[in-house]
Amino acid sequence: MRLYKGVRTIAMAAAVAAPVTATVPLAHAGVFVGISVGFAPPVLPVYAQPPLPAPGYLWTPGYWAYGPAGYYWVPGVWVQPPSPGLLWTPAYWGFAGDAYGFHPGYWGPHVGFYGGVNYGFGYGGIGFAGGEWRGGGFFYNSAVSNFGGARITNVYENRTIINNTTIINNNHVSYNGGPGGINRGATLQEQQFANERHVDATANQVQHQNFAQNDRSQLAAFNHGRPGTMAMTNNAAYHQVAQQHAQTQPITAQDRAQGHAFQPNGREANQDQRIANGLKTGQMTSGEAARATAQQSRIDGQVAADRAANGGRLNNQQRQQINNEQNNASRNIYKDNHNGNRIAPNAVDNREANQQQRMANGLRSGQMTSAEAARANNRQGFVDQGVHNDRVANGGGLNQQQRQQINRQQNADSRQVYNQNHNGATRQPPPSRPEGAPHEAPGSGGERRR
Repeated sequence: MRLYKGVRTIAMAAAVAAPVTATVPLAHAGVFVGISVGFAPPVLPVYAQPPLPAPGYLWTPGYWAYGPAGYYWVPGVWVQPPSPGLLWTPAYWGFAGDAYGFHPGYWGPHVGFYGGVNYGFGYGGIGFAGGEWRGGGFFYNSAVSNFGGARITNVYENRTIINNTTIINNNHVSYNGGPGGINRGATLQEQQFANERHVDATANQVQHQNFAQNDRSQLAAFNHGRPGTMAMTNNAAYHQVAQQHAQTQPITAQDRAQGHAFQPNGREANQDQRIANGLKTGQMTSGEAARATAQQSRIDGQVAADRAANGGRLNNQQRQQINNEQNNASRNIYKDNHNGNRIAPNAVDNREANQQQRMANGLRSGQMTSAEAARANNRQGFVDQGVHNDRVANGGGLNQQQRQQINRQQNADSRQVYNQNHNGATRQPPPSRPEGAPHEAPGSGGERRR
């Protein structure tokens, strides 16, 4: 196995190779890993499902893939299955060891494990609620599918299956496991489905991904989590768009270098992630979170100031200084998560954790800049400290008036985090090589330092 620039090539799947001319059977596709990357994929974009083009098409959700120019978005699309009776298991990213591995999608008689990722439109994280085969025809669940103006007769409505197979993913996380990932493993039934005979993505699907790989507007390094094309009615419609983009704005060698190096604010995001995790589990109290977020706010502010003074990037001395400060912050977070001070998981702390999670997601995708993260952490630290003070003054709990006040403050902070993640201000990739993002300094215990 060869390691280069943060990406490990394990085996090249058909979905990331040159276009194929026929479908190919693939055994054990549920555990096949095509490529692994040293940093997480961006969050899932929110989009509307295009209308069904004609009876017999099945929905395949969009996903992040990885290529020579880094992560890129493959638009969701309606496709024709290789043969009747087959269903699509979407691709997903899963964290294992110290990297994020890509598990290609495949066709099979059942929908297998796809990381618990809620892609929407019937793919709620478990199985598929968008329709089912009956005899030789596919029947659509009208509670999920967008028919547009198509005349569809094979229709039923089942909302119960949607409720039973939906994994709540308010933060739109796009990967399983690891820091901030979806915490769900394959069931025994899904493991059995993985051992069924499967069929690879069709030639049209592979071509569809290749078009996306060569469409600059789909590259995460340049769209910052908002791809130019989220979804399309069919492959041909998107191919026309992608070809036009390739002619008017082709991907250059410099684009590929920048895209491959694009790892926006990774360490800042990891620190916010660890604070969120500590709050969710009760290992970190609101008072400890207040100190941690205040420290992170100062570091974020320094990163922003150093970049502004240095043409948008950090020099070696600045990187070393920031790294030393992050090492110190990392040790403090570790101590707070292992000092024995605990609080039972509760709604107030969960909301504090969700705010930190959203900051981490914004930093990872590049939608939130270091300056914006500094302001967001400063506000969140103020709320955390208020929660701590109220609990101390009230015997360890919060009364109704205090909870209402905290909720209003969190509502205001939530709107500001949303605005920062959607205001168009993004962390641009550096002009050449990426800024350093070394591992956390070793601690005194068993927590993984990332």
